Amino acid sequence: MNGDESEIDDPNFFFAKDGKHNPESELNATLDAFFSDEIKDDNSSICKFPARYEWLKKELHGADFPTAECREYEKILKRVDPKSTTLVFPAAHINSPASMFGHTFLRINSSYNSRLLSYAINYAADANTKTENGVIFAIKGLTGGYYGLYSLLPYYEKLKEYRDSEQRDIWEYDLNLTQAETMQMFRHIWEMNGTHSYYYFFTENCSYNMLWLLEVARPSLELRKHFTYQVIPLETVHIAKAAGLIDAEHYRPSKRKKLLTYERVLDEKYAHLPLDLVASKIRAEEIVNNDTISIDQKRYILESGIEYLEYQYSRSKIKKENYLELFHEMTTERAKLGITKPLDIKTPPNPLDGHRAVRAEVGVGARDGDFISFLGIRPAYHDLEDSEYGFLRGTQIEFLNLLASKSTKETKVEEATILSIVSIAQRSLFFKNFSWRTKIGWDNDYLTTNPTFSFRVGAGFSWGNDLGFFYVMVDPLLYQNSSFHAAIGGSVGFNIDKYENFTTNVEFTQRVYDSGDTQKLIEASEGFRTSQNTQIMLKYDYKDKIVVQKKKDEQTFRLMLKYYF
Repeated sequence: MNGDESEIDDPNFFFAKDGKHNPESELNATLDAFFSDEIKDDNSSICKFPARYEWLKKELHGADFPTAECREYEKILKRVDPKSTTLVFPAAHINSPASMFGHTFLRINSSYNSRLLSYAINYAADANTKTENGVIFAIKGLTGGYYGLYSLLPYYEKLKEYRDSEQRDIWEYDLNLTQAETMQMFRHIWEMNGTHSYYYFFTENCSYNMLWLLEVARPSLELRKHFTYQVIPLETVHIAKAAGLIDAEHYRPSKRKKLLTYERVLDEKYAHLPLDLVASKIRAEEIVNNDTISIDQKRYILESGIEYLEYQYSRSKIKKENYLELFHEMTTERAKLGITKPLDIKTPPNPLDGHRAVRAEVGVGARDGDFISFLGIRPAYHDLEDSEYGFLRGTQIEFLNLLASKSTKETKVEEATILSIVSIAQRSLFFKNFSWRTKIGWDNDYLTTNPTFSFRVGAGFSWGNDLGFFYVMVDPLLYQNSSFHAAIGGSVGFNIDKYENFTTNVEFTQRVYDSGDTQKLIEASEGFRTSQNTQIMLKYDYKDKIVVQKKKDEQTFRLMLKYYF
């Protein structure tokens, strides 16, 4: 409920015609339905709404409550076998703007030893993101153009989707909900089966509905009150931790993480062999029978080949019959090489140890010999200059970033970003990603000295190692200066992120405008993470400007303190 109004939009969820807006009327109608003369089978009100039934029976001390034979419900209940609950956070997807915030869903743990056999509760927009136009998808998602639907399916299927197909690391947070609380949550999920509510990307999204379920399980929790205008998945995990819900944490590496680890252990001269195996350019038995290759390298070649084969199949790059044949061949040959120690996959920093989403910043500096002060606020979420600790390398997504400055000469807006998304994806042996970025809003990165509205979209490539990453980008752009104009820029940049508390960013840009003018831009920053939610940053900006029809360079030095909450 949100006040007296339910957030469920499906009229089939209510017994009373005004049930969505009138809790008392819905309560009376529910009792009337439970005590009616209807046949007490799977189609009865009691079987369709077990959470309401159990709650009313308890609150009203209803020893004489009617009963029903709910065969379908009992069958699913026995299969799911609710014992405890885990909050699951698939981290960001490097090349998907819709997934850069991450995602959350719940796993209902059973008495099985393997968690893979447990069931996952998911909530998502009822949309096919693979076939629907991206712009239409975004607009409808922002305006409630989709229904949101719950699903209950085996956990291993969700892992296949997020960890393997979408290359997303999985973080599991075991919650201290009791078996009785988990059971109550399951009853509510059953009631939601087949009903719908309008889905909103920023508010009533996947994570918001997971908070709802946790509150259903333990009514004393007040998790949703922390969110008003946005519900970011990782922020809901922070709130669960603050509420004392999290007991333990576990990490499951993505298929991408595994393959990148194999790239580290494969000898360079053998690096092409896993790709050749998947492309059927070489047979697995040729690897096994090659006496010049050490047994460890043979194992790495075949194991990485199997992982890459599965990855390509999940992306529909290989037909099923070819996949099955190659998988059988490679696993059979790998079995001949005996057991070895597991691949040593380094666990990345826990997302819960990264900074929070909202950022406030203050600073001082100098521009052209004049003292200047800065003040800024950003509601969400992360940029390349923030500490990368707990976040996916090379990703940025910002909404409504505002930075203002004041000097003895003027007070002005330095930046007013509506939306900025960056995906700097490093290319490697197994992954041939391209990098891209886009930005909509106002800034001072143009030849004029006033804030200018622009729309940019660019693409390029990136390569990296343990020290950091390097990238090249080409950015066409449109900007407004009395009228709309166009330009194109070429950028070269690098980021050093090897050291946990330091983040270095440098970018050189050369632009050519439709007027024939050219412009050079340089940005360099050094960030120091002083705590989980504080950062000190030194930054230098160089920009060519045209003042009174003459080109002039503008240089800005600044010292900023950033606080995240």
